[in-house]
Amino acid sequence: MSDFPQVDTPGQLAANNRQSEVAPDDILFDAVLMPHRSLSPRGFLLLMSLIAGFGFCAGLGFFLAGAWPVVGFMGLEFLLVYIAFRVNYKRARMFEQLVLTRDDLVVRRVNHWGGETRWRLQPYWLRIDMRDPPEHDSQLTLRTHGKSLVIGSFLTAEERLSLAQALQAALDRVRSTDALPRGAAG
Repeated sequence: MSDFPQVDTPGQLAANNRQSEVAPDDILFDAVLMPHRSLSPRGFLLLMSLIAGFGFCAGLGFFLAGAWPVVGFMGLEFLLVYIAFRVNYKRARMFEQLVLTRDDLVVRRVNHWGGETRWRLQPYWLRIDMRDPPEHDSQLTLRTHGKSLVIGSFLTAEERLSLAQALQAALDRVRSTDALPRGAAG
């Protein structure tokens, strides 16, 4: 959910990436947010093997009992479970990246198809909203100039709160004179 206009179209991304390289020393906060998937590839293989083994044994029992059409439905059930897990793993490829410099906060969101959207926010006017203590449905929202952007929706409430606190601390550093270039404070 975003009220902000997208700053880069897919055709402009490669050119903008080359032109707007930020020196590592200029980055004050850099976070990559990724959804958590608790089932490893090995666990997936083990689970699918167990489901297939159980399905084979049960299907053999139905076949021997004369209910052979059930075997086809059990195979379809196995296929649907496999497809559901593959879709889940594909969606795990999405991520969001937050890069804060003195000049701006760039939020980059890449969906599970590889489509990328970027927002560039001015850090001096940026406000971070999140309930503390967090609830399950608490959203981490970046607000500025009457517009809002929800980030980290796939994180747990505690992870969103931790991110909000870390980002707020980094924004406070940007707004302080310590973050200004030498000779700029005066």
